[in-house]
Amino acid sequence: MSKPPLDRHALGRRLSKLANASTADLVRLQRTEPCATPARRIGLTGPPGAGKSTLAGHLALHRGRDRRLGVLAVDPSSPRTGGAILGDRIRMDELAGSAEIYIRSIGSRSANDGLSDNLPEMLDAMDEFSFDEVLLETVGVGQAEHAARVQVDTLALVLLPESGDVVQAMKAGIMEMADLFVVNKADLPGAQKMATDIQRISALSRRAADAWRPPVLLVSSSMPETVSALSAAIDHHQAWLAGTDRRTALLQARARYRLRRLIERRTADAVAALEAKTLEAPLEEQLERALQAIRNPG
Repeated sequence: MSKPPLDRHALGRRLSKLANASTADLVRLQRTEPCATPARRIGLTGPPGAGKSTLAGHLALHRGRDRRLGVLAVDPSSPRTGGAILGDRIRMDELAGSAEIYIRSIGSRSANDGLSDNLPEMLDAMDEFSFDEVLLETVGVGQAEHAARVQVDTLALVLLPESGDVVQAMKAGIMEMADLFVVNKADLPGAQKMATDIQRISALSRRAADAWRPPVLLVSSSMPETVSALSAAIDHHQAWLAGTDRRTALLQARARYRLRRLIERRTADAVAALEAKTLEAPLEEQLERALQAIRNPG
């Protein structure tokens, strides 16, 4: 059964509405029924400067040839104004001419975990518009920011040659969450050594006997065959995941993350709205006023 043409304007309006929604709005906008055919979700994460945006563009061009593919790229927002440069869209201009590829850059806003406010709802919206696949690019992350793990089905950690100190810092955090390790810009010196170091560190991680073993891939956007190999590795992981019962736990983790972020944002809004005189009251009264504001926003 063929899909209806992608209504880019309607999708853009829907994503903008969700991006700007308050926590109360999100509850009202929530779909009552989950999508019967949700899009596959692929995540690209890694430290700043790892080349995620350029790699995402080439990967999207490769995978978008035979499917409807969306790209959601998170850019850091200014802590003062909340605005974002949204440079990811600039770096992905090559994709603009594809009828079945849609790109959206979104600011991280108050999120500090590599993602964006209301991202779970925006990912759900991509399902409403019959996307086969969504590629999520996080902002630059470090050891502790691994929230992208539960938002995607397949998570690729992108690293650069000669970033050994970064790998050492990450080994107790996000490296344990990745499904694929990508040594990007593999045409640079030190790429093979970096791949060997990652394999050594990954081998030390405790995994169940039936667990997925993350491969280490040498990739360069200037070498199309390596992008093709990365795409094949993603398909391999997706096929493995489909043969397990892990998706139920993943969906539960996504629901927990969504609820926690809603509570965190509503709490932040309630505290920010407290009157100055309330902050001079005893702590117990401050807490009670804040809890009342959380229960009754607006």
